[in-house]
Amino acid sequence: MSRLRIARNSDLLRLQNEGYDLELRAGGALLLVRDVPYVTKARAVARGTLVVKLALAGDATVPPGDHTACWIGEHPCDREGRKITSIENGSPPQDLGDGVRVDFMFSAKAAYRDHYHKVTTYIGRIAGEASVVEPGVTSQTFPTIAEDGKDAVFKVVDTASSRAGIGAMNDRFAGQRIGIVGLGGTGSHVLDLTAKTVVTEIHLFDGDRFLNHNAFRAPGAAGLEDLRKRPFKVDHFAELYGRMRNGIIPHAHYLDAGNVALLDPLDFVFVCVDSGGAKRAIVEHLVATGKAFVEVGMGVVETEGKLGGIVRSVLSRAESRDEAARHISYAHEDGGANAYATNIQVAELNAMNAAQAVLLWKLHCGFYHDTRKAYLRSYSIPSGEMVVQGLG
Repeated sequence: MSRLRIARNSDLLRLQNEGYDLELRAGGALLLVRDVPYVTKARAVARGTLVVKLALAGDATVPPGDHTACWIGEHPCDREGRKITSIENGSPPQDLGDGVRVDFMFSAKAAYRDHYHKVTTYIGRIAGEASVVEPGVTSQTFPTIAEDGKDAVFKVVDTASSRAGIGAMNDRFAGQRIGIVGLGGTGSHVLDLTAKTVVTEIHLFDGDRFLNHNAFRAPGAAGLEDLRKRPFKVDHFAELYGRMRNGIIPHAHYLDAGNVALLDPLDFVFVCVDSGGAKRAIVEHLVATGKAFVEVGMGVVETEGKLGGIVRSVLSRAESRDEAARHISYAHEDGGANAYATNIQVAELNAMNAAQAVLLWKLHCGFYHDTRKAYLRSYSIPSGEMVVQGLG
């Protein structure tokens, strides 16, 4: 709940986004700002904690009427080791509850606009002296933040979205359950990108084991011990991305006509498999059940010692079924005649293919403007041209 309160209040969120180490205590009534550098009387730089009583209306912060703040640590001094008397109050140590015992109370009168203004004013006076003694020292330590809600998607707080101001747009993915069929070079990169969104569940489908050649196309870095275990791909990636988030569900088997109904509970599917027969069964089932999905393909060929070809992703949804169907490849059913039948794969092309696929999904979800109503994105390696086809 404390992180949720920070996220919902712009002044607290700004402090968090700028790298201050925050904690809410006493039911959210006290804001602790840790790791604030200050000068001791011995003219050494130490770190203390600023404690501010929050002014609240329900769970929303309001401009603070109280100009005081408290401190845990020695009394801060100036660069010469003399007490900073401009904030000195003379109050004895206090127990503020919830394990918060403060050593000093400070007083710096001002018409504070919000808690960001108040906190940075106090820190400026205290840490500014420390930066003279130790140039470069700062309160903005950007600590790793653990998520504290039992139903949270992430195990660490997503400060990237809040810093960019796109948290509300990211909520468009909330509650979604998506599937990735095939965890090869492209599918693993699709996981890497979608794992950073707030989808509730990501289901992984693949019956292959994670071997050396997979490690050189996948995101991240697998160690020798990881490869010696010969884990299923889905288990390897579920463990890897499970360090960061919840809701990654591995299915260590292939999909075909006999079990494709496992996709029925999902809201969106990424089809990242080569096998034409299995892919056809998956695609036909997704179309029959009205599911939106992206299918990816990559045809890379070697000519005169150089690689060329095409990387493409296709979005199939209700309004683009027929148009998308014309671009979906079932290469391995064609005995190699299809342009996508080759199996040369390179990590950066896998990553590009995945990025195009995820971009189409996010366009479908309304995260990006989509004036073209795009259903196809393809990239030609030799010409460097990107082709986008849409209904608009």
